[in-house]
Amino acid sequence: MNKKLYFGSNLKMYKSIKATIDYLQRLIENTKDISRDEIELFIIPSYTSLESATKNVDRNYVKLGAQNMCWEEEGQFTGEISPVMLDELGINLVMIGHSERRHVFGETDVEENLKVKAALNHNFTALLCIGETEDEKRYGISDEVLRTQLKVGLHGVALSQVGNIWIAYEPVWSIGVNGTPATADYAEKMHKVIKECLVEIFGEKALEIPVLYGGSVNPNNAKDLIVQPSIDGLFVGRAAWQAEKFDQLIREAKDTVDNQK
Repeated sequence: MNKKLYFGSNLKMYKSIKATIDYLQRLIENTKDISRDEIELFIIPSYTSLESATKNVDRNYVKLGAQNMCWEEEGQFTGEISPVMLDELGINLVMIGHSERRHVFGETDVEENLKVKAALNHNFTALLCIGETEDEKRYGISDEVLRTQLKVGLHGVALSQVGNIWIAYEPVWSIGVNGTPATADYAEKMHKVIKECLVEIFGEKALEIPVLYGGSVNPNNAKDLIVQPSIDGLFVGRAAWQAEKFDQLIREAKDTVDNQK
């Protein structure tokens, strides 16, 4: 039996509430014939869309996540959203440490660690995003950067919480409109580094943690990426923002894995 494949997308600051609900409903309708024992499908919309999404979408077919979260339950944190508030909505996961949060808003590895622990303590799945910049890659320190982001980001996490951790590897130079996709070989190499580091942190139980590749995933490279031994899924950007196109990408990627002997 093939391993479970993970497919998801972060909608960033795109799509109104109405557009988000329409997108999610179409995505479910298109993909619901695919057994959720074989794929895990998740979408991370804007905060303003989350409540409507939880009320209008069949959660048996898609997990819903938040794009960020404060590590405190309440307090004087104007503009922030607490884990208690997200828990009220009944969402499944929280994305932490997206490169835009790190590089546009200046979040540190230590802050990501606080958020990871808060998410896990409130029984969310914590999706920790990591990745090196173009300069770090050029200096040959990609491995060290990823290992630092993992070791700090997951510091103090209990072994019993490993089942609620997901990792997304998104090289910063590959994200966004002008991003350059990583080659499948490079992505596999980095995923191996990540998995080895996770085992150092948590022991063999770390092998249960799915590690997803994100960064200019598109219909042309998805099949090459998904068959890499250390890549457990795809975190897709704008190529996923039309339900029909995302459905097609998922099916082609899954078929490629199914046909691989």
